[in-house]
Amino acid sequence: MTVEIEMGQTTAGASATLDLEELLATRLLVQGNSGSGKSHLLRRLLEQSSPWVQQAIIDPEGDFVTLAERFGHLVIDAEAHTEQGLQLAGERARMHRVSTVLNLEGLDAENQLRRAAAFLGGIFEVDRNHWYPMLVVVDEAQLFAPAIAGEVSDDARKLSLGAMTNLMCRGRKRGLAGVIATQRLAKLAKNVAAEASNFLMGRTFLDIDMARAADLLGMERRQAEAFRDLERGHFMALGPALSRRPLSLRIGVTQTQPRNAIQRLTPLPTALEDARAVILAAPPPEAARPQRRPPAAPAPDLLSQLMAAKPAVAEGQSETEEAMPSPEILAERRDRLERILRAILADPEAGFRAIGVLYQDFLVRCRIEGLGSGVPELAAFRRMLTRARAGISAEIAEDDIWQDVTRRAALLPEDMQGIFMMIAGAARESLPCPSDLAIARAYGTRSLGRARRVLTYIEEQGLIVCQTDGAGRRIVTLVELAWATAPGDPHAEDVLAS
Repeated sequence: MTVEIEMGQTTAGASATLDLEELLATRLLVQGNSGSGKSHLLRRLLEQSSPWVQQAIIDPEGDFVTLAERFGHLVIDAEAHTEQGLQLAGERARMHRVSTVLNLEGLDAENQLRRAAAFLGGIFEVDRNHWYPMLVVVDEAQLFAPAIAGEVSDDARKLSLGAMTNLMCRGRKRGLAGVIATQRLAKLAKNVAAEASNFLMGRTFLDIDMARAADLLGMERRQAEAFRDLERGHFMALGPALSRRPLSLRIGVTQTQPRNAIQRLTPLPTALEDARAVILAAPPPEAARPQRRPPAAPAPDLLSQLMAAKPAVAEGQSETEEAMPSPEILAERRDRLERILRAILADPEAGFRAIGVLYQDFLVRCRIEGLGSGVPELAAFRRMLTRARAGISAEIAEDDIWQDVTRRAALLPEDMQGIFMMIAGAARESLPCPSDLAIARAYGTRSLGRARRVLTYIEEQGLIVCQTDGAGRRIVTLVELAWATAPGDPHAEDVLAS
């Protein structure tokens, strides 16, 4: 069944429709200067397609949060969540098919890029079983996929650009349909824009943007001047989901309005008496600064959590009496949990599955083993998984020296801590430095470039120093601990056992 949604009317008065199933296979690029009606177009598309397909909106200005009340979207305030939390939120939203708005309002440019990249990464990396059709709308896409480096750090730009490239270049097979909107085509990375097959071009004034718009629509350069004359809400459409020939259309009305509505001109109030005294009054005394919170205590290891957990009430005991397991029972339970985790990681694809999927598998295996009580919660499981992927056993993790390594690793984002532990484990035993492939597997990616970027990031935090010997082999030294790995070939194809 073909699903067509009405976007508005053509200049001839006919209905202008968009083939939603074709859009899911071909992606969409929207371009228009500020005030051209670009956000209004996106809102119309989202409202009309909401009953048919799951949606995720990357919203840098908080314009689309009003969709929640009318259409049930979940608004996620990115400022209140970590990058790791947003990646997990992206995975869960995809798994449970919940439409979301990622509100990035209030964050600086650097954190907008990092958090958007994390959320998109969660959507993209979810297990194959959850590759349901999904519209991913990115407003102001030139911020997240810039053509050139800007004021943000190179690391943040690469993370965001990589996430946008995955969305537009590799997303189709995962059921993701990228819809990107930009004010300036010239500021948008060409490899991201080139993947779109459908175009809606609005009013623009700069020659370079008009020329690119004309090229994308297959128009002659002399026709590019027409983009200057487009009215607000009028767009030129082209693509298999829209029209086989350039078509002028006007976007229809929407059921919701942006939170930041356009302000109309209003008369000035009557003259303020003694304006100088009011405007230039002395500032109030500075409020006492709140005391900084003490640093959070490091998370307890698995053994401590099991000892702190309330055991089941033994037969014949009152409910107020607690049977504390002996150290031998705790050690046995820990070993059984370790065996279950090793069995899960023995699957070659385990490194690329979502945390939620692995945790569900873990819970099922624990129930089969009869470990009803004392099973780690998701947060503790993530730490266990990080350690296991790094090849660190539970016994080593309890060592006093290794506790220092764990505290240093805590300075890094959670998904990078296992890489630091893997390198520390190799350095402590004077083993060869892990290869790019081993690092990528421990990081949960197939991208060797991403593995190298993780190493670079850890080095930039001052935790390690990477060197290369005369044979091109990599040596990594841990700062302060003075542990160093043996030389290792970064291009080796063998992967450390999980």
